[in-house]
Order: sequence, then C-alpha cells, then structure tokens
Amino acid sequence: MSLLGSKGAYEAHFQVRRLVRWWSVILLLMAALGVEVASGAAAPPPVLLVLGDSLSSAFGIEVEAGWVRLLQERLDQQGRAYRVVNASISGDTTAAGLARLPQALAVHRPAVVLVELGGNDGLRGLDLGDIRSNLEKMVSHIRESGAQVLLVGMRIPPNYGFAYSERFHGIYREVAARFEAPLVPFLLAGVADDRQLMQGDGIHPNASAQERILENVWPYLKDLL
Repeated sequence: MSLLGSKGAYEAHFQVRRLVRWWSVILLLMAALGVEVASGAAAPPPVLLVLGDSLSSAFGIEVEAGWVRLLQERLDQQGRAYRVVNASISGDTTAAGLARLPQALAVHRPAVVLVELGGNDGLRGLDLGDIRSNLEKMVSHIRESGAQVLLVGMRIPPNYGFAYSERFHGIYREVAARFEAPLVPFLLAGVADDRQLMQGDGIHPNASAQERILENVWPYLKDLL
C-alpha cells in the first residue's frame, strides 16, 4: 500500500472516531435533558396500582382467585393495556398505607391508584379524624404524582355502635367529595351480608365472592382507564 493510501485510511479512521465521540456526547446531552431516543421497543403499559389490605391481597384464598387478579384478566380480555400491581398487605391500616405510598409511587409510577384501606382502622376503633387525615394525604400524594385515584369505601359491623359505624363510613364520602374523586361506595356490597360468600371468620370474603367484588369496583374504575 502506498504512503498516500495509508494516510487516507488513517484520516478516514480518525474522522469515524471523531463522529462516534460527538454522537456519544449528543446522546448524553439528550439523556440529561430527558429526551427519549427511539429504540423500536414498545412502551411499557401503564400501571394500575392497588393499595389495599387483606380484602385485596387474597387473604385465605389462592392469589389467582382474588379479585385483583381477576381484574388483570378482565383488562387483558378487553384489550386494555394496563399492568395491575397489587401492593396490598394484610392487616394494613391507613397510617401504614400512607407510610409506604411514596415508595410505591416512585417504584411503579402508576397511572391509576386504587386505595382500599381503612377497614382495619375501623375494626380497631381508631380515631376517625386520623383515618380521614390519612386518606386525604394519600389522595393528595397520588394526585401530586400525576396519577388518578379511585377511593374504595368500607363499612364496619354495627356492634361498634351506630354513631361510630356511620361516621366511619361517611369519611369516604367526605374525602371523595373534597377531592372530587370517584368512590366505590362499599367494596363488599352484596357480599358481607351473605354467609355463603364469607370465610369462617366472618370478615374475609371467600373465593366465590371475588367476582362480585370486582363487579362492585369495575363501574367506577373503567371510567378512569
């Protein structure tokens, strides 16, 4: 190879390396500015986060039979591209849910959050003002994250006293009204008063009740999707 040819090849190689360096710099700047580079990969589906307690965590039954899993199946069947993340923990109170909400929002970045909490607060006879404050803070945090929120109402047995029971149930209406948020009136409507749909403890619904629970939620949820 001639000296001229060698020099030309060297200059071409140098130009390629310089272009690669510049392109690397451009990509870094785009990433820093939050500009996405098309990669041909499909965008991940939006997340529907369920923040609940044992009523949503499939307590006492197979996880596959729980209403949250049935919800994912319905979304798939209807071609609604959502990924359901069940962040429900048995025994959770509104205070516990509020404490773990920021991390759940940061990790999952949901488009919709369903808040099903408060039942354990009521069963423990906790302060109604604290319950309301916790629910309000959760709704506020969810809205600030850019996600939509669906609040799920609960009732407690009347043996806690009529006044306490009614005021407890009224909290959900009050919070929903303040934030103009959609509200499922009562998650266990048509279930809690049917012994055949409840487990032996009289508190948790059995597998046969899960489809009915989903039907209680669905009319209010589908409008957010």
